[in-house]
Amino acid sequence: MKAHARLVAACDDGRTVLRELKSMAPLTLVPRRQRGRGAVVHLVNSATAPLGGDELRLEIHVGAGAELKLSGVAATLALPGLRDVPSLSTVEVVVEPGGSFAYLPEPTVVTARADHVAVLRADLASDARFHTREVLVLGREGERPGRLSSTVHVTCGGVPALRQTQTVGDAILDASLAVLAGHRVLVTEIEFGRGCGPAESGPWWSRTPLAAGGMLTTALAPDVVTATALDRSRTSR
Repeated sequence: MKAHARLVAACDDGRTVLRELKSMAPLTLVPRRQRGRGAVVHLVNSATAPLGGDELRLEIHVGAGAELKLSGVAATLALPGLRDVPSLSTVEVVVEPGGSFAYLPEPTVVTARADHVAVLRADLASDARFHTREVLVLGREGERPGRLSSTVHVTCGGVPALRQTQTVGDAILDASLAVLAGHRVLVTEIEFGRGCGPAESGPWWSRTPLAAGGMLTTALAPDVVTATALDRSRTSR
């Protein structure tokens, strides 16, 4: 399966309007009734995906001064396909000057025998606000996980701000203290536009300011509830 969805938001007379809303199963974009100056859209997985061999692409363009939040409504299950090839999910983001974008999908569960590649590319204006959170779950309850490679490329004001790739699903590496230390859930949160606080760390979490601005927070835990609680308690400071 190949699918391409596109979402374009613009600022019109102080309110954010959706200039383009193109869905293609399984990437279904559902706008919510607007109550403030910003716009909220839900990303609904309208078919079983990603399966091995699938190629999914989502484009988001936030115009100058626009405010957009894109959130998921259910967890994503990365599943094996009939062919022994990986699935690919690509999210490409552009945020123009003064724009604000929050991308908050629900957790991705890496099921047994899955092989999935996730790529997020974000091109931000120097004064743009950007917030995203990725929650990775290694397998369903009692199940050994498949393999997932997650890559994030963020550019802010034309300057590379973050280049990071995380690969999970190797039993030996995932058990290492240098990787996941045997935990099943990894949360990675990225924020730009809120200013940088000091570097902090504690048991199974860390918060690191980025050289080009922005903040990177990571947390490890045995379950999603604990991991997101650790993450949110640090990013809310």
